[in-house]
Parts: sequence; C-alpha cells; structure tokens
Amino acid sequence: MTIFTGLEEIVETEYNLARSTWYGLGGPADYFIRPKTTDQLRQVVLRCGENHVPIFLMGCGSNLLIADDGIKGAVIKLESGDFTQVQFNTEADGLTAWAGTELSKLVMTCVKKGLSGLEPLTGIPGSVGGAVKMNAGGNFGDFGSIVESVTLMDSQGNIFEKSKPELVFDYRQTNIAAKFILNAGLQMTPADPEHIMRTVKEIWIHKKNNQPLNTKNAGCIFKNPRGLSAGALIDRAGLKGLQIGGAVVSEKHANFIIAKKDCRSRDVMRLIDAIKQRVKEQFNTELELEIEIWN
Repeated sequence: MTIFTGLEEIVETEYNLARSTWYGLGGPADYFIRPKTTDQLRQVVLRCGENHVPIFLMGCGSNLLIADDGIKGAVIKLESGDFTQVQFNTEADGLTAWAGTELSKLVMTCVKKGLSGLEPLTGIPGSVGGAVKMNAGGNFGDFGSIVESVTLMDSQGNIFEKSKPELVFDYRQTNIAAKFILNAGLQMTPADPEHIMRTVKEIWIHKKNNQPLNTKNAGCIFKNPRGLSAGALIDRAGLKGLQIGGAVVSEKHANFIIAKKDCRSRDVMRLIDAIKQRVKEQFNTELELEIEIWN
C-alpha cells in the first residue's frame, strides 16, 4: 500500500464491493477508501492521479451494479467524518448537507424541524452526493428543485462552488462535470411538521404498494423514455417474471430487477440486455439505463 502511506486507516485492499451495494453483488476493488475530511480526499485523489490509478466514486450503492470480477482501481466512498455533516441556516430556511448524508435520515430531520422540500425523496435510498449527481426523484418531484448551490472538487484536488443558474438539473442528470460533489446547499420552505409528515406517509404508502421494497434490487433499472413509462413498456412486452439465472423481473413493478439466491451480476446484465432487445423489437424504443454498471 505504498502509494497510500500515511492513509492506512482509511484504505482497505481487495475489498469485497458486494458488501456495499444494495444488490449485494460484485467482486473486489483493488482499493476501497473512506476519507473523513476534504484534505484526506484531496490526498487520495492526487496520489491516484500520480500513480495512474482509476477512481470510482460510490454513494450508498443503491443504484449500482458491479461486475463479478470487481474493479481495478480505487473506489472512494464518502460516508463518514465531515462528509455526513448537516448545517442548518434557520434565518434563511436553508441547509447545507454533505455528500455522505443519507437521504432517508435527512428527510426525517427536516420533517422534525418543519422544513418542507425533501418529501418527494421519501423512500428513495441514497446519499446527498448521489442525489445531486443523478437528480434523484420520482413521480412526486426531484432533488434539483431545491438545490441552490454545490461545492465540488475536481480531479486535481481543486475545490470550487457552482450555484444556480449555472446549475442545470434535468431528468436523472445534471451539468456537473466535476468528479466529486462535497456538499449541497438546499433551499427549504417552512411548514407545519404534522402536515409534512402526512405527505411523507402518503408517498411511502404509495411506494410500498407499487414497488418491491423488501427485495434485493437497485431501484428502477431504466429511465423513462420521453412521454412513456419504462415499467409499462416492459410489462406490455410480457416480461414480468422473466428470469435469467438468479435475476428476475419483478411481478410488482416491471422496471425492477430482483436478485434472487445465487444471483450473479452477469445474470442481471444478461436480463437487462434481454429486456432492451424485446422492448426495441416490440415498440421500437431504446431503453436507457438509470442504474450505473461498473465492469
């Protein structure tokens, strides 16, 4: 571990990445690194650059599929220390949430404080960093609508800020090119905690009734094509229940692929390809991945 001398407490080698994803699939990473400060992150980034080590950034691992053979390079996960801070600005009804903050916990903290805006993220697993990068959301709204600014770090370790209107949030994407999102400034709206909580419960019940929440999955596999529903197309193609190896299309929501016992990442990948091919043949529509695949 000579390239990370002095950083041994935050670096693991040959780490089994399946332990850190919702799918519970995938092989090892050469290096698995959990910085606690921006300075540690900068040191890691610079050393990887100097030694030509590829960097992969992991959020909560909730929308991620990792190849069975694993990753050659360094996987960085911002999940501890400074990266879990949340700072409230009560005068401006805003807050700054760092990249490793869990969305589910942040939603409930804001409910208690009477701050509305995060309710649409109810039931969406993930971290603030990932939510910014992919503009997480669903039928009830998206994260980008309340993001006012982001603090970023580039591949040379430089830290800078980007604010609206520079920031552009679109369906499951943003115009952020920097490798690392350190934190996000959110603009909230004061509201009655009981009213916010009612909305949270309504959204949660809707998701519980319509999504296979108590299974090993990575959320929606495909983005919705413009004006269409990916789940509805897959359902209409007769693919609910289709199984390849240990991977199966959910009977509850066709845009979810469930990992059954003995499932391998390659099973999920083969099933993804089969779905894309069938939908293309029947509806002349190209499905685009919403999850990330590392291989």
